[in-house]
Amino acid sequence: MSKLVHFLSLLLFSLPIFAQDLSVEALRCEYKADPLGVEAVSPVLSWRLKSTERTVLQSAYQVLVADDLTALMKNTGNVWDSKKVASDNSIQVTYKGRALVAGKTYYWKVRVWDNKGKASAWAPVSKWQMGLLRATDWKNARWIAYEKLADSNITALPKDNKKDTYFGSNVLPLLRKNFAVKKPVAKASLFISGLGHFEMSLNGKKQGDHFLDAGWVKYDKEALYVSFDVTGSLLKGTNTIGVMLGNGFYYVPPVKGRFRKSKPSFGYPKMICRLLIEYKDGTTENIISDKSWKTASGPVTFSSIYGGEDFDARLVQKGWDVPSFNDQHWKQVLIVDGPAAIRSQEAEPLKIFENFKPQSISKISEKEWIYDLGQNASGIISLKVKGNKGDTIRVYPGELLKDGKVNQKPTGSPFYFEYVLNGEDVETWQPRFTYYGFRYLEVRGAAPKGNKGQTQLPEILELKGLHTRNAAARAGEFTSSNQLFNKTDKLIDWAIKSNMASVFTDCPHREKLGWLEQSHLMVSSVMYNYDVATLSNKVVNDVITSQLDNGLIPEIAPEYIQFTWGGDMFRDSPEWGSTGIILPWYLYKWYGNTEVLRNAYPTMQRYMVYLQTKAESNILKQGLGDWYDIGPERPGVSQQTPKGVTGTAIYYYNLQLMQKMALLLGKPADAEKYGNLASLVKQAFNTSFFNRETGQYAAGSQTANAMAIYMELVDPENKTKVLANLIKDIRDRNNALTAGDIGYRYVLRVLEQENRSDVIFDMNSRSDVPGYGYQLAHGATALTESWAALPEVSNNHFMLGHIMEWFYSGLAGIRQEEGSVAFKHIKIYPEPVGDLTSAKGSYTSPYGLIVSDWEKSDQKFELSVTIPTNTTATVYIPATERQQLTESNVVVKDKAGIKLKGYEKGRAVLQIGSGSYTFKVQ
Repeated sequence: MSKLVHFLSLLLFSLPIFAQDLSVEALRCEYKADPLGVEAVSPVLSWRLKSTERTVLQSAYQVLVADDLTALMKNTGNVWDSKKVASDNSIQVTYKGRALVAGKTYYWKVRVWDNKGKASAWAPVSKWQMGLLRATDWKNARWIAYEKLADSNITALPKDNKKDTYFGSNVLPLLRKNFAVKKPVAKASLFISGLGHFEMSLNGKKQGDHFLDAGWVKYDKEALYVSFDVTGSLLKGTNTIGVMLGNGFYYVPPVKGRFRKSKPSFGYPKMICRLLIEYKDGTTENIISDKSWKTASGPVTFSSIYGGEDFDARLVQKGWDVPSFNDQHWKQVLIVDGPAAIRSQEAEPLKIFENFKPQSISKISEKEWIYDLGQNASGIISLKVKGNKGDTIRVYPGELLKDGKVNQKPTGSPFYFEYVLNGEDVETWQPRFTYYGFRYLEVRGAAPKGNKGQTQLPEILELKGLHTRNAAARAGEFTSSNQLFNKTDKLIDWAIKSNMASVFTDCPHREKLGWLEQSHLMVSSVMYNYDVATLSNKVVNDVITSQLDNGLIPEIAPEYIQFTWGGDMFRDSPEWGSTGIILPWYLYKWYGNTEVLRNAYPTMQRYMVYLQTKAESNILKQGLGDWYDIGPERPGVSQQTPKGVTGTAIYYYNLQLMQKMALLLGKPADAEKYGNLASLVKQAFNTSFFNRETGQYAAGSQTANAMAIYMELVDPENKTKVLANLIKDIRDRNNALTAGDIGYRYVLRVLEQENRSDVIFDMNSRSDVPGYGYQLAHGATALTESWAALPEVSNNHFMLGHIMEWFYSGLAGIRQEEGSVAFKHIKIYPEPVGDLTSAKGSYTSPYGLIVSDWEKSDQKFELSVTIPTNTTATVYIPATERQQLTESNVVVKDKAGIKLKGYEKGRAVLQIGSGSYTFKVQ
């Protein structure tokens, strides 16, 4: 061997061993890739491991963070070098470096070591930019506006019986500012809040692809700002910032002839911004909102989150947001006050997604036409038209037709989009500051292309529906051999998408309000489908800001209206307010988020004190109960189940969770207090509602018995009888449901956990009684408000979609082991029930992709699973000891890396590590 070869050999063996099949990907800071506007002073970081080998776990990691990309590329973490940390933690890794600076960009990367002694290469570089952490970081920027609403007309929380007493003008303004860029720019960042909503442009080009920025919040407490990287939009020389403002929930204008469900008036539209320019020579400059800005009324002549939007194309000032525009006729802005706090919009924004072209166009009259888009969804229209100056078109969106015309009575009327033409060739328009839920469009004052006849109507060249929703990334997919279940999955998914906005709304038309019960009852279904770590955290913040001084968490957050009908019925219901306790717990269980527990804990404590003061002998009876259950009367307040049952069951569940969270947060005295109170509540619940002779709770409704089991209120010796009564009630009704908004999720959860998914299958694989199949049979394309798809209520509603959780956790069998957090320890427990021959579910957990895919026939059962790197799983395969069980055609007993733990309840129990596996039972 030559000296050179010997030297190279020594050099090779002295270097670290990098595993070609071990890599790091999907770097996240505060749950997002390369986020802007990070406000956490110690952000949490996460990453995923990728390996082609099985049973790979992380044994150590090293994180480097730098404020200079060049330094990081040289493997220097000049802000933080964690060094090599012996840990399997790849999520919720807390930054522990130097204090972070507002507006500054930080670059980071990570490498890992696995349990087989191999090291990964450094992951590709990621980054985050800090937001504005304190008031001084706005650099004296001020709120500016076109006009100011008189203090006497400001109403932060109107009551539902409030009558309009003020009908003033409301200008939807344009604001602009010219500024000069004299040196080469390294980076430019713009931080902006526009109330209620804004669109911002630089040099005539809209920045970003967001819709309805910024997210809506409790405006008497706070506002949200949005961060944009605008580096590529700046020009050398003169530049122009242009901002257009809309009302949103900040101001719902009292205009006669337009729908208003809620009537908050926090103020007229206003804006605050800071443009941070970082030059290549190391200097910086700030362009802020101040009295030097100019403003004018815009072409949007009416905008209401409830009533629609009007646009007069004759009022468009061409080039208003480019440097060459002459703004001498514009007036100076007003300096006005704004919310006390401004926080970063860290949840995903709303965006425009699917386009819906008309499936059919039908004629009502010479001037009226119906467009059927085929799908009920939240959104706006996109209009392309040609006509004469001053021609006016109105488009009325709706979910259903009545007597051949759009029926808005159940969803808020009148709501319409109005466009006035300027007469200059082909014109295109889409609304900016409102949305609605609709399938049909009723056009008045125009005719489809080729149908003008002898009229002088404007001609519609194109009319589409644009679906708008929160931009949370897709996390899961489900399909099965049962087409009714597949259609049900899509039915619920459209309700989720249509109501996943800045909050989880009840419906995308009549109310658009964040009714809170669905944010804990439906969130597991949502989490299987979408990554809502940031949106759910925003909901928790809305709960915190909406809590009353007496500790009550109202049923709606942000709370924009106080319903007075029925007293406090629509404000104080424990099943709703308890989202303030249950949702933070779910965020911990699904994403490992402990920070939300710490932030929300004082709110939780105050709410528990409030509930204790409302309890009569430890029983809570107020509120709505099992809303929209099936009974002899029209659906509404609970009919089958006393409100004391659901309210007290949730109260007890809260106490159990408070005990767990107190221990997690190092508060043992609190945990003991909540545990003691829970014992008293359980005793009172059983004394008040349980009949030991019959084994029934209250009147024996599905909701009463299911919630008692799920919340562990049933004493162990009585559980079998209560469960039998639950199933008997379902069977005696020919497998029909009666549970409503609150109870149905717990019916499904109990049946699944007690291995009675066969009952769930029988309840939901039919179309002849109210339920999912019934809605589909009656033409629904999104989940409806009532089990019976009643035409007089909403036909795109979020609250009853609980079966979607079972599709993933039951049919596909993707669950967590008891005590697991963020799917670190996975449980695969597929349920091949009924006539199903296959089911497949996938879910991208914080650790990576989980897949459970099974098929069965008379001869065999085959299950393919994928388990993410750095996790483990227990797989429960339907099999007996007499059957042959193989993995990749090798008998499992002889397979390395797979531990057969035994057999239980007709299933083989296997312990496996990460990787992909194909099991067969023959």
